[in-house]
Amino acid sequence: MAHILITAGPTRAYLDDVRYLTNASSGRMAQALARAAVRRGHRVTIVSGPVAIAFPRAARLIPVTTTAEMLDACLAVLPGVDGVIAAAAPCDFEPATRVAGKIQRQGSGLTLRLGSTVDVIATLARRSRAGQWMVAFALEPGADPKRALEKVTTKRCDLIVVNDVSAIDSTQTAVTVYDRGHARVGARAGTKAQVAGWLVRLVEKTFA
Repeated sequence: MAHILITAGPTRAYLDDVRYLTNASSGRMAQALARAAVRRGHRVTIVSGPVAIAFPRAARLIPVTTTAEMLDACLAVLPGVDGVIAAAAPCDFEPATRVAGKIQRQGSGLTLRLGSTVDVIATLARRSRAGQWMVAFALEPGADPKRALEKVTTKRCDLIVVNDVSAIDSTQTAVTVYDRGHARVGARAGTKAQVAGWLVRLVEKTFA
């Protein structure tokens, strides 16, 4: 059986000590993947941003808050895993500077300057050793595969799972999976539990 690293949930990008940018990722897809993997006998480590769900007790959970913390936690466990399923939705942007304390309200409004965060799955793929596999998720409006196919190449992943924005904070999802050669591997729709079970079996078949 494999040791699988699963990333989960959103991350936070702080403006000051009170306010932050984030997204509506619930972590439910990662939760379903972890449950399916544990049921199949795999060892599971989860690195999760702030979520209000429970993960399987049989899995090791490493809670994080920011995108940088998610990357650091993943890099720490990467040498000991067989592969990664990056189901998290880490912030892509963060304020260029974090203000200590609390930004005071101003009648003229506030302009934010944002910079890019580290790309977690791309960095893990670059740091991976021979034989480790990488599965990324791509949330695209209308599940358009064009951007996802660009990502599977630039991020150096083995598979990419494309889903629509309607999957956010939902119990239902529909996914299409492509490989690094941009070939369509398969598709599945249903509850996140059903789709997760199918994805775990697909990973087993692909990387056995």
